[in-house]
Amino acid sequence: MTAADSNNPLIAAIQMNSLGEVAPNLARADDLLADAAKRGATLAVLPENFALMGARETDKLGVAEPDATTPEAADAATPIQDFLARAARDYGLWIVAGTIPIASHEPDRVYAACCVYNDSGERVARYDKIHLFDVGVPDSAEAYRESATFVPGLPEPLVIDTPFGMLGLSVCYDLRFPELYRALSAAGAEIIVAPSAFTHTTGSAHWHVLTRARAIENLATLIAPNQSGHHASGRQTYGHSLIVDSWGQVQAEATSDANEVVIATLDRKRIQTLREGFPCLTHRRLF
Repeated sequence: MTAADSNNPLIAAIQMNSLGEVAPNLARADDLLADAAKRGATLAVLPENFALMGARETDKLGVAEPDATTPEAADAATPIQDFLARAARDYGLWIVAGTIPIASHEPDRVYAACCVYNDSGERVARYDKIHLFDVGVPDSAEAYRESATFVPGLPEPLVIDTPFGMLGLSVCYDLRFPELYRALSAAGAEIIVAPSAFTHTTGSAHWHVLTRARAIENLATLIAPNQSGHHASGRQTYGHSLIVDSWGQVQAEATSDANEVVIATLDRKRIQTLREGFPCLTHRRLF
């Protein structure tokens, strides 16, 4: 990547309608990542649960993989992680891999792991979703209890250095906890990702408000790919995958319930200029 490209890279949010089996989801993700690369993107973010939206919440336990970077994975199959490493290398993309089920020390619960791969196919970060979606959705019959099958990650913000700037990691329900995003911006995040599977009910009420608010509050570009449409469990997700700039303006948005790649230009100088001229991050008095 040239110096000019590193200041204005193309970034992609990948929307998916993930199915109840891993193989077809990986094939879809491969096509979408290839399309993002063909269109010039150098960073692509997949949605939460991109590899599986099962008919039952326990379906993820059957496809959970050991962490491919650990000795426990030496003799184990890790097809999802192998796919991600290969795709990143083949397409020359940095990939933020939504979430995938990574085995935990508990047989009936896994981690919702957001893994980051560089354009050489090396895994450079792993963030385990901190906030689990244990809710009854108001004014509907919907209820979710992610803690039944997920182990929460440690409450530690994760920001990594990339060719595109400092990148902060979050997932879906995390969007409702602004203190996490404050911690990410305090740690230097210029770009924050929020791969999601927002329900249609909560998304239609809050998706745009939350994503834009987190970008505005932190003067950070937010990349928020979402699941969309109906899934094997009967769940309906909201779509409207977004890229929001550091002033809170929507740069790109998915326009259908289909699998879709949305692309925008990341203006790193704009982020710096805003933070210098409108320094609200340094004006905070309550901690």
